Amino acid sequence: MKLPDKEEIRKPSKTLAGVTPIAVMSKPRKCKHGTCLYCPSLQVPQSYTPLSPPVIRAKMLDYDAELQVKSRLKAFKLMHHPTNKIELIVMGGTFLSYPKKYQYNFIKSCYDALNKRRSRNLEQAKKLNEKSNHRCVALCIETRPDFCEKKHIKQMLEFGCTRVELGVQAPDNLIYKKINRGHKVSDVIQATKRLKEAGFKVGYHIMPGIPFSNPEKDLKMFKKIFQDENFKPDQLKIYPCQVIKGSQLENLYKRGKYKPYSKEQIQKLIIKMYQLVPEYCRIMRIMREIPPEFLRAGTERIDLRKDIEAEIKNKKLRIKEIRFREIGFKMRDKKKSEKISRKLKLKITKYKASGGDEYFLQFVNNQGILFGLCRLRISDKKRAFVRELHVYGKSAEIGDIGDIQHRGLGKSLMKKAEEITRKNKIKKLSVISGVGAREYYKKLGYNLEHKYIVKYF
Repeated sequence: MKLPDKEEIRKPSKTLAGVTPIAVMSKPRKCKHGTCLYCPSLQVPQSYTPLSPPVIRAKMLDYDAELQVKSRLKAFKLMHHPTNKIELIVMGGTFLSYPKKYQYNFIKSCYDALNKRRSRNLEQAKKLNEKSNHRCVALCIETRPDFCEKKHIKQMLEFGCTRVELGVQAPDNLIYKKINRGHKVSDVIQATKRLKEAGFKVGYHIMPGIPFSNPEKDLKMFKKIFQDENFKPDQLKIYPCQVIKGSQLENLYKRGKYKPYSKEQIQKLIIKMYQLVPEYCRIMRIMREIPPEFLRAGTERIDLRKDIEAEIKNKKLRIKEIRFREIGFKMRDKKKSEKISRKLKLKITKYKASGGDEYFLQFVNNQGILFGLCRLRISDKKRAFVRELHVYGKSAEIGDIGDIQHRGLGKSLMKKAEEITRKNKIKKLSVISGVGAREYYKKLGYNLEHKYIVKYF
Protein backbone atom coordinates (compact mmCIF):
# COMPACT_ATOMS: atom_id res chain seq x y z
CA MET A 1 0.00 0.00 0.00
CA LYS A 2 1.33 3.42 -0.97
CA LEU A 3 1.48 5.62 2.10
CA PRO A 4 -0.66 8.79 2.05
CA ASP A 5 0.94 12.22 1.72
CA LYS A 6 1.68 14.18 4.89
CA GLU A 7 -1.65 16.04 4.99
CA GLU A 8 -3.73 13.31 3.30
CA ILE A 9 -6.27 11.22 5.22
CA ARG A 10 -6.69 7.90 3.44
CA LYS A 11 -10.27 6.56 3.36
CA PRO A 12 -11.65 9.64 5.19
CA SER A 13 -15.17 8.17 5.44
CA LYS A 14 -13.91 5.70 8.06
CA THR A 15 -14.04 8.33 10.83
CA LEU A 16 -16.70 10.75 9.53
CA ALA A 17 -19.24 9.41 12.07
CA GLY A 18 -17.04 10.66 14.92
CA VAL A 19 -15.29 7.47 16.08
CA THR A 20 -12.60 5.13 14.74
CA PRO A 21 -14.01 1.60 14.20
CA ILE A 22 -11.81 -1.42 14.87
CA ALA A 23 -13.22 -4.85 14.06
CA VAL A 24 -11.75 -7.97 15.63
CA MET A 25 -12.66 -11.55 14.82
CA SER A 26 -13.00 -14.53 17.14
CA LYS A 27 -11.59 -17.90 16.12
CA PRO A 28 -13.70 -20.31 13.99
CA ARG A 29 -16.34 -22.24 15.89
CA LYS A 30 -19.44 -24.04 14.61
CA CYS A 31 -22.88 -22.88 15.68
CA LYS A 32 -24.54 -25.22 18.18
CA HIS A 33 -27.83 -25.25 16.26
CA GLY A 34 -26.14 -26.38 13.03
CA THR A 35 -25.85 -24.30 9.88
CA CYS A 36 -28.36 -21.91 8.34
CA LEU A 37 -29.31 -22.67 4.75
CA TYR A 38 -27.48 -19.64 3.30
CA CYS A 39 -24.40 -19.85 5.53
CA PRO A 40 -21.11 -21.29 4.15
CA SER A 41 -18.91 -23.73 6.07
CA LEU A 42 -15.35 -23.00 4.97
CA GLN A 43 -13.14 -23.61 8.04
CA VAL A 44 -13.29 -19.92 8.97
CA PRO A 45 -15.70 -18.04 11.29
CA GLN A 46 -19.29 -18.97 10.47
CA SER A 47 -20.87 -16.97 7.59
CA TYR A 48 -17.50 -15.66 6.35
CA THR A 49 -15.16 -16.78 3.55
CA PRO A 50 -11.38 -17.32 3.66
CA LEU A 51 -10.85 -14.25 1.46
CA SER A 52 -13.11 -11.83 3.35
CA PRO A 53 -10.81 -8.91 4.39
CA PRO A 54 -11.42 -9.20 8.17
CA VAL A 55 -10.81 -12.96 7.99
CA ILE A 56 -7.53 -12.53 6.10
CA ARG A 57 -6.30 -10.07 8.73
CA ALA A 58 -7.46 -12.23 11.65
CA LYS A 59 -6.12 -15.48 10.19
CA MET A 60 -2.68 -13.96 9.58
CA LEU A 61 -2.57 -13.14 13.31
CA ASP A 62 -3.95 -16.54 14.39
CA TYR A 63 -7.16 -14.81 15.56
CA ASP A 64 -5.23 -13.19 18.41
CA ALA A 65 -7.38 -10.30 19.67
CA GLU A 66 -4.48 -8.22 20.97
CA LEU A 67 -2.54 -8.47 17.72
CA GLN A 68 -5.63 -7.67 15.64
CA VAL A 69 -6.28 -4.45 17.57
CA LYS A 70 -2.61 -3.42 17.39
CA SER A 71 -2.60 -4.07 13.64
CA ARG A 72 -5.68 -1.91 13.04
CA LEU A 73 -4.35 0.90 15.26
CA LYS A 74 -1.16 0.92 13.19
CA ALA A 75 -3.14 0.97 9.92
CA PHE A 76 -5.32 3.89 11.04
CA LYS A 77 -2.25 5.80 12.20
CA LEU A 78 -0.59 5.27 8.80
CA MET A 79 -3.76 6.56 7.12
CA HIS A 80 -3.62 9.66 9.37
CA HIS A 81 -6.85 8.95 11.27
CA PRO A 82 -7.27 9.86 14.96
CA THR A 83 -7.12 6.80 17.20
CA ASN A 84 -8.04 7.94 20.68
CA LYS A 85 -11.82 7.33 20.40
CA ILE A 86 -12.24 3.71 19.37
CA GLU A 87 -15.41 1.78 18.62
CA LEU A 88 -14.55 -1.90 19.08
CA ILE A 89 -16.61 -4.41 17.08
CA VAL A 90 -16.41 -8.13 17.91
CA MET A 91 -17.15 -10.23 14.81
CA GLY A 92 -17.04 -13.91 13.90
CA GLY A 93 -19.31 -16.63 15.23
CA THR A 94 -21.85 -16.24 18.00
CA PHE A 95 -19.34 -14.80 20.47
CA LEU A 96 -21.53 -15.39 23.54
CA SER A 97 -21.66 -19.12 22.77
CA TYR A 98 -17.88 -19.50 23.19
CA PRO A 99 -16.45 -20.80 26.49
CA LYS A 100 -16.61 -18.07 29.15
CA LYS A 101 -12.87 -18.07 29.73
CA TYR A 102 -12.23 -17.49 26.03
CA GLN A 103 -14.71 -14.58 25.96
CA TYR A 104 -13.20 -12.78 28.96
CA ASN A 105 -9.63 -13.31 27.76
CA PHE A 106 -10.53 -12.09 24.26
CA ILE A 107 -12.11 -8.86 25.51
CA LYS A 108 -9.32 -8.25 28.02
CA SER A 109 -6.76 -8.69 25.21
CA CYS A 110 -8.54 -6.00 23.19
CA TYR A 111 -8.26 -3.55 26.10
CA ASP A 112 -4.64 -4.57 26.67
CA ALA A 113 -3.83 -3.66 23.07
CA LEU A 114 -5.54 -0.28 23.41
CA ASN A 115 -3.76 0.35 26.73
CA LYS A 116 -0.38 -0.83 25.38
CA ARG A 117 0.15 -2.92 28.50
CA ARG A 118 -1.17 -6.19 29.88
CA SER A 119 -3.38 -6.13 32.95
CA ARG A 120 -3.92 -8.74 35.65
CA ASN A 121 -7.61 -9.04 34.83
CA LEU A 122 -10.43 -7.50 32.81
CA GLU A 123 -11.45 -5.01 35.49
CA GLN A 124 -7.96 -3.58 35.69
CA ALA A 125 -7.75 -3.36 31.89
CA LYS A 126 -11.03 -1.45 31.78
CA LYS A 127 -9.92 0.91 34.55
CA LEU A 128 -6.71 1.70 32.68
CA ASN A 129 -8.63 2.33 29.49
CA GLU A 130 -10.60 5.16 31.10
CA LYS A 131 -7.54 7.39 30.63
CA SER A 132 -5.69 5.53 27.87
CA ASN A 133 -4.42 7.18 24.67
CA HIS A 134 -6.71 4.79 22.77
CA ARG A 135 -10.03 4.77 24.63
CA CYS A 136 -12.80 2.31 23.89
CA VAL A 137 -15.78 4.68 23.78
CA ALA A 138 -18.12 2.01 22.36
CA LEU A 139 -18.05 -1.77 22.18
CA CYS A 140 -20.30 -3.85 19.91
CA ILE A 141 -20.97 -7.58 20.07
CA GLU A 142 -22.82 -9.54 17.38
CA THR A 143 -25.01 -12.39 18.64
CA ARG A 144 -28.06 -14.49 17.93
CA PRO A 145 -31.44 -13.69 19.51
CA ASP A 146 -31.34 -17.01 21.39
CA PHE A 147 -27.96 -16.11 22.91
CA CYS A 148 -29.19 -12.98 24.63
CA GLU A 149 -30.53 -14.18 27.96
CA LYS A 150 -30.03 -12.46 31.33
CA LYS A 151 -26.70 -14.24 31.89
CA HIS A 152 -25.46 -13.02 28.51
CA ILE A 153 -26.58 -9.47 29.31
CA LYS A 154 -24.60 -9.65 32.58
CA GLN A 155 -21.48 -10.77 30.72
CA MET A 156 -21.76 -8.04 28.11
CA LEU A 157 -22.06 -5.39 30.81
CA GLU A 158 -18.90 -6.79 32.40
CA PHE A 159 -17.14 -6.51 29.03
CA GLY A 160 -18.06 -2.81 28.75
CA CYS A 161 -20.34 -3.51 25.80
CA THR A 162 -22.69 -0.70 24.72
CA ARG A 163 -24.21 -1.97 21.47
CA VAL A 164 -25.54 -5.39 20.40
CA GLU A 165 -26.34 -6.56 16.89
CA LEU A 166 -28.90 -9.37 16.53
CA GLY A 167 -29.05 -11.67 13.51
CA VAL A 168 -32.77 -11.26 12.81
CA GLN A 169 -32.74 -11.80 9.01
CA ALA A 170 -36.52 -12.18 8.60
CA PRO A 171 -39.03 -12.09 11.51
CA ASP A 172 -41.12 -15.06 10.35
CA ASN A 173 -41.29 -18.43 12.14
CA LEU A 174 -42.00 -20.47 9.00
CA ILE A 175 -38.95 -19.01 7.26
CA TYR A 176 -36.84 -19.58 10.37
CA LYS A 177 -37.85 -23.24 10.40
CA LYS A 178 -37.17 -23.80 6.70
CA ILE A 179 -33.72 -22.17 6.76
CA ASN A 180 -32.73 -23.95 10.00
CA ARG A 181 -32.28 -20.69 11.85
CA GLY A 182 -32.61 -22.40 15.23
CA HIS A 183 -34.71 -19.76 17.02
CA LYS A 184 -38.15 -18.14 16.84
CA VAL A 185 -39.55 -14.63 16.47
CA SER A 186 -40.33 -14.70 20.20
CA ASP A 187 -36.56 -14.92 20.84
CA VAL A 188 -36.06 -11.73 18.80
CA ILE A 189 -38.77 -9.93 20.78
CA GLN A 190 -37.43 -11.07 24.15
CA ALA A 191 -33.79 -10.28 23.27
CA THR A 192 -34.75 -6.82 22.04
CA LYS A 193 -36.59 -6.02 25.26
CA ARG A 194 -33.87 -7.41 27.54
CA LEU A 195 -31.25 -5.35 25.74
CA LYS A 196 -33.21 -2.11 25.82
CA GLU A 197 -34.15 -2.62 29.46
CA ALA A 198 -30.44 -2.95 30.24
CA GLY A 199 -29.67 0.25 28.31
CA PHE A 200 -28.02 -1.22 25.21
CA LYS A 201 -28.34 0.19 21.71
CA VAL A 202 -29.89 -2.52 19.50
CA GLY A 203 -29.12 -3.34 15.87
CA TYR A 204 -30.74 -5.87 13.53
CA HIS A 205 -29.22 -7.70 10.58
CA ILE A 206 -31.90 -8.00 7.89
CA MET A 207 -31.73 -10.25 4.80
CA PRO A 208 -33.93 -9.32 1.78
CA GLY A 209 -34.26 -12.20 -0.67
CA ILE A 210 -33.95 -14.84 2.04
CA PRO A 211 -35.13 -18.28 0.82
CA PHE A 212 -38.92 -18.80 0.97
CA SER A 213 -39.62 -15.08 0.81
CA ASN A 214 -40.29 -12.64 -2.04
CA PRO A 215 -40.02 -8.84 -2.48
CA GLU A 216 -43.58 -8.23 -1.29
CA LYS A 217 -43.10 -10.37 1.82
CA ASP A 218 -39.70 -8.78 2.49
CA LEU A 219 -41.29 -5.34 2.48
CA LYS A 220 -44.14 -6.51 4.70
CA MET A 221 -41.68 -7.91 7.28
CA PHE A 222 -39.63 -4.73 7.09
CA LYS A 223 -42.69 -2.60 7.82
CA LYS A 224 -43.47 -4.88 10.76
CA ILE A 225 -40.20 -4.19 12.57
CA PHE A 226 -41.01 -0.47 12.72
CA GLN A 227 -44.78 -0.69 13.22
CA ASP A 228 -44.76 -3.36 15.93
CA GLU A 229 -43.62 -2.02 19.33
CA ASN A 230 -41.91 -5.36 20.06
CA PHE A 231 -39.11 -4.54 17.60
CA LYS A 232 -38.09 -0.97 16.59
CA PRO A 233 -34.28 -1.35 16.34
CA ASP A 234 -31.92 1.60 16.65
CA GLN A 235 -29.89 0.54 13.64
CA LEU A 236 -29.88 -1.87 10.71
CA LYS A 237 -27.48 -3.76 8.49
CA ILE A 238 -29.17 -4.82 5.27
CA TYR A 239 -27.52 -7.88 3.73
CA PRO A 240 -29.32 -9.14 0.58
CA CYS A 241 -29.14 -12.92 0.32
CA GLN A 242 -26.35 -14.22 -1.91
CA VAL A 243 -25.50 -17.77 -2.94
CA ILE A 244 -22.09 -18.53 -1.43
CA LYS A 245 -19.81 -21.46 -2.13
CA GLY A 246 -20.00 -24.05 0.64
CA SER A 247 -23.59 -23.31 1.65
CA GLN A 248 -26.60 -25.60 1.44
CA LEU A 249 -28.26 -22.85 -0.59
CA GLU A 250 -25.69 -23.48 -3.34
CA ASN A 251 -27.23 -26.93 -3.92
CA LEU A 252 -30.77 -25.48 -4.10
CA TYR A 253 -29.56 -22.88 -6.59
CA LYS A 254 -27.89 -25.52 -8.79
CA ARG A 255 -31.15 -27.51 -8.84
CA GLY A 256 -33.13 -24.44 -9.85
CA LYS A 257 -35.01 -24.26 -6.52
CA TYR A 258 -33.69 -20.86 -5.50
CA LYS A 259 -33.06 -17.71 -7.49
CA PRO A 260 -31.49 -14.63 -5.86
CA TYR A 261 -32.80 -11.15 -6.63
CA SER A 262 -31.20 -9.23 -9.46
CA LYS A 263 -29.35 -5.99 -8.74
CA GLU A 264 -32.36 -4.05 -10.08
CA GLN A 265 -34.78 -5.94 -7.80
CA ILE A 266 -32.60 -5.40 -4.73
CA GLN A 267 -32.07 -1.72 -5.48
CA LYS A 268 -35.79 -1.09 -5.99
CA LEU A 269 -36.65 -2.96 -2.77
CA ILE A 270 -34.02 -1.25 -0.61
CA ILE A 271 -35.08 2.21 -1.83
CA LYS A 272 -38.59 1.40 -0.59
CA MET A 273 -37.06 0.27 2.71
CA TYR A 274 -35.10 3.51 3.01
CA GLN A 275 -38.33 5.46 2.80
CA LEU A 276 -39.80 3.45 5.69
CA VAL A 277 -36.91 3.85 8.14
CA PRO A 278 -37.80 6.30 10.94
CA GLU A 279 -35.53 9.14 12.01
CA TYR A 280 -34.34 7.29 15.12
CA CYS A 281 -32.78 4.43 13.13
CA ARG A 282 -29.43 4.30 11.29
CA ILE A 283 -28.69 2.06 8.31
CA MET A 284 -25.14 1.06 9.18
CA ARG A 285 -24.32 -0.97 6.12
CA ILE A 286 -25.72 -2.41 2.90
CA MET A 287 -24.20 -5.53 1.29
CA ARG A 288 -21.65 -7.93 2.72
CA GLU A 289 -18.17 -8.01 1.26
CA ILE A 290 -18.17 -11.47 -0.33
CA PRO A 291 -15.15 -12.07 -2.62
CA PRO A 292 -16.21 -12.99 -6.21
CA GLU A 293 -14.35 -16.32 -5.95
CA PHE A 294 -16.90 -17.48 -3.39
CA LEU A 295 -20.01 -15.92 -4.88
CA ARG A 296 -22.10 -18.37 -6.89
CA ALA A 297 -25.08 -16.09 -7.56
CA GLY A 298 -26.47 -12.74 -6.47
CA THR A 299 -25.34 -9.19 -7.02
CA GLU A 300 -21.57 -8.58 -6.88
CA ARG A 301 -21.99 -4.82 -6.36
CA ILE A 302 -20.36 -4.27 -2.95
CA ASP A 303 -20.94 -0.50 -3.13
CA LEU A 304 -24.64 -0.87 -3.93
CA ARG A 305 -25.38 1.78 -1.31
CA LYS A 306 -23.71 4.37 -3.54
CA ASP A 307 -26.10 3.57 -6.41
CA ILE A 308 -29.11 3.52 -4.09
CA GLU A 309 -28.37 6.89 -2.51
CA ALA A 310 -27.57 8.44 -5.90
CA GLU A 311 -31.02 7.38 -7.14
CA ILE A 312 -32.64 8.67 -3.96
CA LYS A 313 -30.98 12.07 -4.42
CA ASN A 314 -31.85 12.15 -8.11
CA LYS A 315 -35.52 11.46 -7.34
CA LYS A 316 -35.42 13.88 -4.38
CA LEU A 317 -37.00 11.31 -2.07
CA ARG A 318 -37.44 12.24 1.59
CA ILE A 319 -35.23 10.04 3.74
CA LYS A 320 -35.24 10.19 7.53
CA GLU A 321 -32.68 7.52 8.52
CA ILE A 322 -29.68 8.78 10.46
CA ARG A 323 -26.66 8.11 8.25
CA PHE A 324 -28.28 9.80 5.24
CA ARG A 325 -28.63 12.98 7.35
CA GLU A 326 -25.30 13.01 9.24
CA ILE A 327 -23.25 16.20 9.10
CA GLY A 328 -20.00 14.32 8.38
CA PHE A 329 -21.27 12.78 5.15
CA LYS A 330 -23.15 15.95 4.19
CA MET A 331 -19.89 17.91 4.49
CA ARG A 332 -18.10 15.32 2.38
CA ASP A 333 -20.69 15.36 -0.39
CA LYS A 334 -21.64 19.04 -0.49
CA LYS A 335 -20.97 21.16 -3.56
CA LYS A 336 -18.59 24.12 -3.30
CA SER A 337 -21.46 26.60 -3.62
CA GLU A 338 -23.59 24.81 -1.03
CA LYS A 339 -23.79 26.23 2.48
CA ILE A 340 -24.67 24.18 5.53
CA SER A 341 -26.38 26.11 8.30
CA ARG A 342 -24.90 25.83 11.80
CA LYS A 343 -28.05 27.22 13.40
CA LEU A 344 -29.39 24.22 15.31
CA LYS A 345 -32.63 23.31 17.02
CA LEU A 346 -33.38 20.50 19.46
CA LYS A 347 -36.01 18.10 18.18
CA ILE A 348 -37.54 15.45 20.45
CA THR A 349 -39.44 12.42 19.16
CA LYS A 350 -41.21 10.12 21.62
CA TYR A 351 -42.26 6.59 20.72
CA LYS A 352 -43.24 3.32 22.42
CA ALA A 353 -40.93 0.31 22.14
CA SER A 354 -40.51 -2.97 24.06
CA GLY A 355 -42.69 -1.83 26.95
CA GLY A 356 -41.03 1.52 27.52
CA ASP A 357 -41.02 5.14 26.34
CA GLU A 358 -38.18 6.13 24.05
CA TYR A 359 -37.16 9.77 23.70
CA PHE A 360 -35.06 10.44 20.62
CA LEU A 361 -33.32 13.80 21.05
CA GLN A 362 -31.50 15.28 18.09
CA PHE A 363 -29.80 18.52 17.11
CA VAL A 364 -30.68 19.36 13.50
CA ASN A 365 -30.49 22.45 11.31
CA ASN A 366 -33.28 23.80 9.09
CA GLN A 367 -32.07 21.51 6.29
CA GLY A 368 -32.72 18.44 8.46
CA ILE A 369 -29.00 17.68 8.77
CA LEU A 370 -28.16 15.79 11.95
CA PHE A 371 -25.35 17.00 14.23
CA GLY A 372 -25.90 14.98 17.40
CA LEU A 373 -28.35 12.65 19.14
CA CYS A 374 -29.29 11.12 22.47
CA ARG A 375 -31.46 8.05 23.13
CA LEU A 376 -33.27 8.22 26.46
CA ARG A 377 -35.41 5.30 27.63
CA ILE A 378 -37.94 5.44 30.44
CA SER A 379 -38.82 1.83 31.20
CA ASP A 380 -42.15 0.54 32.47
CA LYS A 381 -40.36 -0.05 35.79
CA LYS A 382 -39.67 3.68 36.04
CA ARG A 383 -35.96 3.41 35.32
CA ALA A 384 -34.19 5.90 33.06
CA PHE A 385 -31.33 5.04 30.73
CA VAL A 386 -29.32 7.02 28.21
CA ARG A 387 -28.71 4.29 25.66
CA GLU A 388 -26.62 6.44 23.33
CA LEU A 389 -25.06 9.88 23.17
CA HIS A 390 -23.36 10.67 19.88
CA VAL A 391 -22.10 13.83 18.21
CA TYR A 392 -21.35 13.33 14.53
CA GLY A 393 -18.85 14.91 12.17
CA LYS A 394 -15.15 14.28 11.62
CA SER A 395 -13.62 12.63 14.68
CA ALA A 396 -11.74 15.08 16.89
CA GLU A 397 -9.00 14.10 19.32
CA ILE A 398 -9.90 14.11 23.01
CA GLY A 399 -9.10 17.55 24.38
CA ASP A 400 -9.27 19.25 20.96
CA ILE A 401 -12.11 21.43 19.70
CA GLY A 402 -13.31 19.88 16.45
CA ASP A 403 -15.37 21.34 13.65
CA ILE A 404 -18.50 19.77 15.20
CA GLN A 405 -17.31 17.66 18.10
CA HIS A 406 -16.38 18.91 21.58
CA ARG A 407 -18.40 22.12 21.24
CA GLY A 408 -21.01 21.36 23.91
CA LEU A 409 -23.69 19.55 21.89
CA GLY A 410 -23.36 16.36 23.94
CA LYS A 411 -23.54 18.31 27.18
CA SER A 412 -26.74 20.06 26.03
CA LEU A 413 -28.34 16.75 25.01
CA MET A 414 -27.53 15.24 28.42
CA LYS A 415 -28.98 18.26 30.18
CA LYS A 416 -32.26 17.77 28.31
CA ALA A 417 -32.25 14.02 29.06
CA GLU A 418 -31.86 14.83 32.76
CA GLU A 419 -34.74 17.30 32.57
CA ILE A 420 -37.04 14.69 30.99
CA THR A 421 -35.99 12.14 33.63
CA ARG A 422 -36.90 14.52 36.44
CA LYS A 423 -40.25 15.34 34.79
CA ASN A 424 -41.00 11.62 34.88
CA LYS A 425 -40.36 11.74 38.67
CA ILE A 426 -37.33 9.47 38.40
CA LYS A 427 -34.45 10.27 40.75
CA LYS A 428 -31.63 8.45 38.96
CA LEU A 429 -30.36 8.54 35.36
CA SER A 430 -28.11 5.67 34.24
CA VAL A 431 -25.85 5.81 31.20
CA ILE A 432 -24.47 2.76 29.40
CA SER A 433 -21.03 4.11 28.68
CA GLY A 434 -18.01 2.75 26.91
CA VAL A 435 -15.23 2.58 29.50
CA GLY A 436 -13.25 5.13 27.53
CA ALA A 437 -16.10 7.65 27.79
CA ARG A 438 -16.49 7.46 31.56
CA GLU A 439 -14.24 10.46 32.16
CA TYR A 440 -16.53 12.58 29.97
CA TYR A 441 -19.58 11.71 32.06
CA LYS A 442 -17.71 12.20 35.34
CA LYS A 443 -17.13 15.82 34.30
CA LEU A 444 -20.93 16.13 33.99
CA GLY A 445 -21.45 14.96 37.57
CA TYR A 446 -21.88 11.22 36.97
CA ASN A 447 -20.23 8.40 38.94
CA LEU A 448 -19.63 4.71 38.33
CA GLU A 449 -22.18 2.46 40.04
CA HIS A 450 -21.97 -1.23 39.22
CA LYS A 451 -21.62 -1.26 35.40
CA TYR A 452 -23.30 2.08 34.67
CA ILE A 453 -22.42 5.75 34.99
CA VAL A 454 -25.18 7.34 37.10
CA LYS A 455 -26.40 10.63 38.47
CA TYR A 456 -28.95 11.13 41.27
CA PHE A 457 -31.33 14.07 41.44
